[in-house]
Amino acid sequence: MNTDSNSYFSVKHSFSAYLTAWSTNTPLPTETELKAMFPVGMQLVNEVRAMEASCLLQLRNLDDDARTVVDYLKLQSKKIDLVLTHVMEQQAHEGDKCQGVTFGGSGISLESPTPLLVNQHYKMSLHIKDALLSVLCIAKCIACQPLSDDTEEPRYLCELEFTQILDEDVEQLVKASLNVQQKQLQLRKKQKQQQP
Repeated sequence: MNTDSNSYFSVKHSFSAYLTAWSTNTPLPTETELKAMFPVGMQLVNEVRAMEASCLLQLRNLDDDARTVVDYLKLQSKKIDLVLTHVMEQQAHEGDKCQGVTFGGSGISLESPTPLLVNQHYKMSLHIKDALLSVLCIAKCIACQPLSDDTEEPRYLCELEFTQILDEDVEQLVKASLNVQQKQLQLRKKQKQQQP
């Protein structure tokens, strides 16, 4: 389990986050305790991803004729991920819903309707729909400032760094941030080409 504050880049992307303050009297969870907190849907997604990664790794060693089979299996896997992600979105979520702004392998930034306490740990559930990714972790708020805008409802921009997160979840977040960045770069390139 990753407990270090490794530095990874973050990418701007909208997602949902659900936060619950972690009691200061409770020690941070171990890897086993963190896994036990996963809802059933998240456990299913993690098991499916682990099996898929193992199978695809073995299939890559086959000859070129097997590429079609590998592509087909990737498509089937994506369909399963879509269904499981949809099911998890329909479930009730624990904690206060916030709007994610950036994410990466080290942490996230989000907009919250209430200020988060700096140095407070939060149990966090992240749902990045475009990446078909859901993550449960513990993160510490390292900064929180009010957003100045003309809306009547106050909002706060908060930065959180992961303190307890599974290594495979960090890997998935890093891959997802790279994929999102690649799509953003391709979109910018396309927009520049369309300009007169």
